[in-house]
Amino acid sequence: MSTPGEYYRSLPPVSKTYGVACLMTTAALYLGLYKRWTIALEYELVFKRFQVWRLITNFFFLGPFSFSFAFRLIIIAKYGVSLERGPFDKRTADYVWMFIFGALSLLVMAAIPPLYIRFMGPSLVFMIVYIWGREFPNARISIYGVVSLKGFYLPWALLALNLIFGNPLMPDILGMVAGHLYYFLTVLHPLAGGRNLLKTPRWVHKVVAYWGEGFQVNAPVPSDPSAGIAFRGRSHRLGGMATQGSSPEQAQTRDQGPVQQPMPAAEGVAFRGRSYRLGGR
Repeated sequence: MSTPGEYYRSLPPVSKTYGVACLMTTAALYLGLYKRWTIALEYELVFKRFQVWRLITNFFFLGPFSFSFAFRLIIIAKYGVSLERGPFDKRTADYVWMFIFGALSLLVMAAIPPLYIRFMGPSLVFMIVYIWGREFPNARISIYGVVSLKGFYLPWALLALNLIFGNPLMPDILGMVAGHLYYFLTVLHPLAGGRNLLKTPRWVHKVVAYWGEGFQVNAPVPSDPSAGIAFRGRSHRLGGMATQGSSPEQAQTRDQGPVQQPMPAAEGVAFRGRSYRLGGR
C-alpha cells in the first residue's frame, strides 16, 4: 500500500495542481487569510477597478470545508486523474487547454445576468464529470454503493442527487454546457467530417513547455526550450579562428563527420603486395 506522499507524487500534474490550489484556497479562507468576496467574480469591479484577478481566482474556490467540498475534490482526484491518464495521456497541453476553454466559456455564460454565479469552481469541476462520462460511456460506476449505472449517465445522476439534496442546480448545468461545447468541437464535429475548431493554441504549448511538467506528443515547441544548448556566444577552436555561425554547407559537413583527406601514394605505406586473411585466400 502506497503512502500519502507516494500517492501525491504519482498524480498527473494538471489535476494535482488544480486540486491542491482548490484545497489551499479553502484552507486559507478557514485560517482567515482573506475574505471570500475578494476572490469572487464581480464584473463591475473587474472593469471599473481593474481587479482582473477575480476572473481567475473564482475558479479555485469550491466552497468552505464541507461534504460538498470533499466530494468535489474526490471528483478531481478520480475523474480528473482518469481523464489525464486516459484520453489525455501524453497530451498535457491539450488537457490544460480544456480547462482554459471551459473557464472562458463559463465566464461568458456568467456575463448573462440570469446565469451569473460568483464562484465558478463547482461548474468547472462538473465539466470534468461531463467530459469523463462522454469519454467513458460504458464504464460501470456505483453511486454510494446503491445504484450502478454506466458512465454516460453519471452527470445526470449527480444532477438528480443535487436536486434531492436541495443544492443549487445552476452551477452543474453550466458545467455540463461548457463540457458539451468542448466535446462537440473537439470530438463530435471532427468525427462527422468537420475541422477541429478548438485546436490547442501554440501559446498553451509554450506555457506547458516552460512549466516543465507532463508531456505533449507532436508538440509544436520542444518540451524543454533549452535542451541541447550548453553554451551561447562566440566559440574559439584550438589553433583556429573565432566562429559565430556557420553556413549550411559547413553544418552539413559537420553532420557527415570529418572529411577524409587523400594521402599521397608514397606516404604511410607499410606493406605493398598481395595480402592473405586467416582462413581466406
